Amino acid sequence: MKFSQLRAIVAVADRGNFSEAALELQLSQPAISHAIATLEEELGVPLFARGRHGAVLTPAGERILYHARQAMQHLEMMQHEANLHKGLHGGHVRIAAFRSVATHLLPKAIAQFHNQFPEIAVTIIECPAFTDVEQCLRDGRTDIGITCLPTGEEFDTWEIFQDEYLALLPPHTKISSPEITWEDIAAYPPVLLPCTPCGRILHNHLKTLAIPINTASDIQEDSTVVSMVNQGLRAAIMPHLAAVPIPPKVQVYSLPAPLKRVIATAILSNALHVPAVFTFLEMLKKFDFYSLAKSAY
Repeated sequence: MKFSQLRAIVAVADRGNFSEAALELQLSQPAISHAIATLEEELGVPLFARGRHGAVLTPAGERILYHARQAMQHLEMMQHEANLHKGLHGGHVRIAAFRSVATHLLPKAIAQFHNQFPEIAVTIIECPAFTDVEQCLRDGRTDIGITCLPTGEEFDTWEIFQDEYLALLPPHTKISSPEITWEDIAAYPPVLLPCTPCGRILHNHLKTLAIPINTASDIQEDSTVVSMVNQGLRAAIMPHLAAVPIPPKVQVYSLPAPLKRVIATAILSNALHVPAVFTFLEMLKKFDFYSLAKSAY
């Protein structure tokens, strides 16, 4: 069944004859007759009784006309929605991010975007780790992901922020030098590390640059790790953004050998996106995440 057939039955019913319907649709009368005849053949019932007084709907035709009008209305609504998404007067952008970015960085960026494009809806999908963000992209559940570099080859990525790993020591810690050593950190075994895949980068860093340190990665919530440090129970190494808000008495140091995680936007290389997605992506590339992160710290 074709859209042209639906238009034909509605036009003939409204005009009462084939010739006027043809004029309305700017088609030839044989084209209208063919459209109705093929539709009747497909449905297996006559739609119109033809006579000297024009075309009159059959009982079956009257019922089918109702559904034809409904179908045309829905098709027009579909086209309208598609046109909205092709432009910037509507649409929906889905963005997936791991927790610390979703909490501290994205809301401000989304607010700025909404001020400029209020008719475009933006939703956040919060993921436990950056690997979950990338799986959301592969599954088509999100349009844009905020992840950590490096990623798989199936993604196009753009760096937006570098987040420093910090050593968090209990409030009562006494260090004679303004810069800590690995021995200072190792004095609080086990030292808590992130349990997310980002923690693997840190593990490898410690293996190559530090003395052997007794570590643990069994606590999932960043806030719980920070709370344990604040209570004097453990030391921790974690990304700055994941640690905030840091209690004022917790002692914060850069690592003896600095390390940063590189945060980036990502999309699937072969994915098709509406203009609203690319507009939001361009905004993320230009957004000053460093100034926003300083205010969060």
